[in-house]
Amino acid sequence: MAAFDTAPAVRRGRPGHDQNSMLEVIVGVFVDRGYDAASLDTIAKRLGLSKSAVYHHFTSKAEMLEIALERVLGELERVFDSAAAVDIPAIERIGRIVREAVVVACERQQYLVLLLRLHGNSEIELTAMARRRELTRRLSLEFEAARAAGGMRDDIDPAIAARLTFGLVNSLVEWYRPDGQEEPEALAETVLSYVRSGMRASEADAGR
Repeated sequence: MAAFDTAPAVRRGRPGHDQNSMLEVIVGVFVDRGYDAASLDTIAKRLGLSKSAVYHHFTSKAEMLEIALERVLGELERVFDSAAAVDIPAIERIGRIVREAVVVACERQQYLVLLLRLHGNSEIELTAMARRRELTRRLSLEFEAARAAGGMRDDIDPAIAARLTFGLVNSLVEWYRPDGQEEPEALAETVLSYVRSGMRASEADAGR
């Protein structure tokens, strides 16, 4: 996947402390402590900044969460929108979605961890969780279309196939290491091959 280009405009501040670089650290705090338990004091200390310096870039902790979740949800939605814009069989759209979703999971690993650990304790969290469910619904529709076209075995519920596929992608956050041997693109092909083996309608690879 090409470098991400959907991030919002960055608020500039002290050298080395723009919003993007700060957000990486902030998300680490949210993941380590949990969003509710993460205090502004802890965030400021982890950044090595004063609380007022942090507020130069973010208006509130809620805004930090909202921007962080957008970094992963916005990318996943872009993956689906990009696949939907191409006139190809559903089985091929699924392939595109799975490949790119794996890359997103690898390249935005901490952001995905944060999304997966939401508890729904705020409107921002509830909205994010609804967007995540919508992605699962959209993948389910793709599986349904693939089954109707004969590209997928007909004894698997498309909704279950979608949940299992996203479960596989999401599991990468537990073991993938950016400094490991697996490159995101190669890993994406491995995951896609595994998904195809479970949905194949026949011995022929319907997804190629």
